[in-house]
Amino acid sequence: MTDDRTAALPEVVEGELGVARAAEVIRAGGLVAFPTETVYGLGADATDPAAVARIFAAKGRPADHPLIVHLGDAGLVEAWADVVPPEAHLLADAFWPGPLTLLLWRSPKAPDAVTGGRDTVGLRVPDHPLALRLLEAVGDGVAAPSANRFGKVSPTTAADVVADLGASVDLVLDGGPCLVGVESTIVDLTGEAPVVLRPGGVGLDRLAEVLGREVPVHSGPAPERAARAPGMLAAHYAPTARVVLAEAATAAEVTAALVARGEGRVGLLAPGVTDGLSPEVVELEPAGTPEEYARLLYARLRQADRLHIEWLVCVPPTARGVGVAVRDRLARAAAASQP
Repeated sequence: MTDDRTAALPEVVEGELGVARAAEVIRAGGLVAFPTETVYGLGADATDPAAVARIFAAKGRPADHPLIVHLGDAGLVEAWADVVPPEAHLLADAFWPGPLTLLLWRSPKAPDAVTGGRDTVGLRVPDHPLALRLLEAVGDGVAAPSANRFGKVSPTTAADVVADLGASVDLVLDGGPCLVGVESTIVDLTGEAPVVLRPGGVGLDRLAEVLGREVPVHSGPAPERAARAPGMLAAHYAPTARVVLAEAATAAEVTAALVARGEGRVGLLAPGVTDGLSPEVVELEPAGTPEEYARLLYARLRQADRLHIEWLVCVPPTARGVGVAVRDRLARAAAASQP
């Protein structure tokens, strides 16, 4: 007799046998959640519009919100992009495999299902051994947004994927916890000068070092249903808990005010220990340096939900390196909390 609880869960596999099985599922038009250094992706054959459509259905993602195509080798860029400027080669040489996505003018190979009908396509080579072996086994591009419900907290473990998507995904390739923890940096190379559309795992300082100039960050969120790349909407990356941002010096005061309102359990996430907290406040384990904060961010947001925290006060890390990406994610989670 079939157990309904297990019937609603996807198959979870590991190692080389898991890679072979995952490639088989993708080539057959299925959905596979797989690990990258940033977060787990929900992958489908990027050349198969019907398979890509299943990604949007599983996530509840707007059909015009573009996806990133993951490649096993930088040499495949020319097949997917119509124009590859010199800056693309500089950045690919410096950061691939790694947490960097390049937005380029698409070639005819990139279907509308992947680009959201736009003339551009996002490409990256992930830095995870299982992901690279999977892409090599598939032999072509794999479209893969984060493997979670649209707008919610991204998954950094296989268990997160199973909890979020259940049987909506055919197979989960378990590669352990993600080491970077926030999504890739997206650099738009389709204009006169490079622009960062989404801060991520590659810091702005490192981009400047390679390109020999500062790279500006796109100012302001994209309006609803007009994002040129993933992660540009004002409200995104949101737990069930309502996120409130605070500075370290005022965190105790902000949490005390929320406790006094009596509207639910109050929690705190900060880089270090916070003095003077009310005993009613649930202080999550400190997140540490910007790099540690990035790696732990989504796990801490999920922990807050498991603890039934209604209000989560977050003290962002310093705005250096990947700390810029963490601040971006927290700001979007806070925006999603607004009534």
